[in-house]
Amino acid sequence: MPVIKSVRGKSPQIPEDCFVAENATIVGEVNMGKQCSVWFSAVVRGDVNFIKMGNKVNVQDGAVIHGTFETSPTTIGNNVSIGHNALVHGCTIHDNVLIGMGAIVMDDCVVESNSIIAAGAVVTKNTRVEAGSIYAGVPAKKVKDISEELISGEIDRIANNYIKYSGWFKE
Repeated sequence: MPVIKSVRGKSPQIPEDCFVAENATIVGEVNMGKQCSVWFSAVVRGDVNFIKMGNKVNVQDGAVIHGTFETSPTTIGNNVSIGHNALVHGCTIHDNVLIGMGAIVMDDCVVESNSIIAAGAVVTKNTRVEAGSIYAGVPAKKVKDISEELISGEIDRIANNYIKYSGWFKE
């Protein structure tokens, strides 16, 4: 059974159509939208500040979502994929975003819609990621504009695939 726990009188809100893996942890003030998934060994920790997820958000294996006490909650839009072992901390992620494997998005960042954060990138505090762009490196910088092919071929495809994958575990 996953760890789903109330903290300081606040409990996770998880719609019935979401998938939460057996060893995932979701605690505190976490509000998930429809068709979300939280995968194996992922942690969504709304203990020190709230976490709000839109619809069709997948938090892949080993990823961590957290915030900073009293200053930086985490808000995630619709159709967002958070790759394996990524860290999303005290920031705002808009709609249609792919956070690559092992990437780190730090406090008070804003990742605008239709963007990709490359695998292993470190988006440092207070960075604003331009809509329709790809950021990579340490520290992450814009490397190019995103194409329509990447929006449909990567961002949409991955988010939709994770809805399909989660269905395999509900059978």
